[in-house]
Amino acid sequence: MMFADSEIVTGLDIGTSQVTAIVAEVSSDAAPEIIGIGQANSRGVRKGEIVRADLTVEDIRIALDEAEEMADVEIRGVCLGVTGGHIRGFINRGSHPVVSAERDITEDDVRDVIRNAKAVNLPHDHDVIHMVRQQFLIDGQAAIQNPVGLLGARIEVDLHVIHGQVNRLNNSIRAVRTAGVEPEKVVFSGLASMMSVLDQQQKELGTLVLDYGGGTIEYVVCRHGLVRHSGVLSVGGDHISNDLAYGLKVALGRAEELKIECGSALNTKKRGVKEKSDDSIDLNYLRKIMSLRVKETLELIEAELAEEDCLDRISEVVVTGGCARIRDILSVVEQVFEVKASSGRARNIDGPRVLLEQPEFSTAIGLAKFGSSEWLRRRDGRVFAPKFGRVIKQLLRIN
Repeated sequence: MMFADSEIVTGLDIGTSQVTAIVAEVSSDAAPEIIGIGQANSRGVRKGEIVRADLTVEDIRIALDEAEEMADVEIRGVCLGVTGGHIRGFINRGSHPVVSAERDITEDDVRDVIRNAKAVNLPHDHDVIHMVRQQFLIDGQAAIQNPVGLLGARIEVDLHVIHGQVNRLNNSIRAVRTAGVEPEKVVFSGLASMMSVLDQQQKELGTLVLDYGGGTIEYVVCRHGLVRHSGVLSVGGDHISNDLAYGLKVALGRAEELKIECGSALNTKKRGVKEKSDDSIDLNYLRKIMSLRVKETLELIEAELAEEDCLDRISEVVVTGGCARIRDILSVVEQVFEVKASSGRARNIDGPRVLLEQPEFSTAIGLAKFGSSEWLRRRDGRVFAPKFGRVIKQLLRIN
């Protein structure tokens, strides 16, 4: 039952393997509580992007109907997760001269420098999904969180900008609207997963979140409580299954079963572990195929983070998403990134324990948490309504 000081929010994750809707009730004096969940097999999505709009709309309706029935509510709007290889993140720095004779930095100076930093140069067919403030700098002095009241001749600010191709983002937005609900917020799925699985200490110390899904891996580096880097690799668990089907000469469905039942990310023989499946598949060869694919995929992300000078900022890797269930994957992550690795579970939200501990729900839960946070901010008067995008007006933006 809804009360005047509570709200119902819904996170919608249109994934490559599953479409998931999470309904949560949020109030001012308690953590959000999950009250409903709906799922459908995802038939129209590849590599995190819609390739069959008709099937995806049907799958969204199935998931939403199931969530509505469980929560006993009517869902009118959702916090929508988006992903895909077209999504990119980068740091943009804006600067502004302090004009007062006393060099006293005011709130007007802060607004001006943020406005300058938001003037980003994007490809003509891209638009901003998020702009996340990083730090202020005064005359080169970094790591300043609030410059108002300090003295300086020049103020600068770093923004982490996440952007994507407009039409590919709008495919998801249109599918949701066709399914009969409004995408009230559009959120990069990697940020939602980070919000779901990290506690404050992990955000401060430096953590890489890998959301290893069926068609993509979203990755986000968080340190000092801020997003430092983000991206998407269009490789996921489906690629492992395809490799197995080709290498073992079995049907794709059988390859998926073998991956789940007998697979491992490590190519090592273990005492007591079967070497042949019931249909005489060489399981050592299976594990070799899996280990090569998983390691190669992780090394691609490691190479990008090294190029972006992010590896020294990482003290832990948290793995979530459906592929976090792959046996021994944490050991391979630790080998590649040379830091400890752990499995991610949803934090700071109430709900059935069995649901919170399943890594494939991290994104949808994070989207519900994002919607909860936005509702609390609006209620407290700390956030303005989202503005329309500068390229295409129906594209929602989160600034």
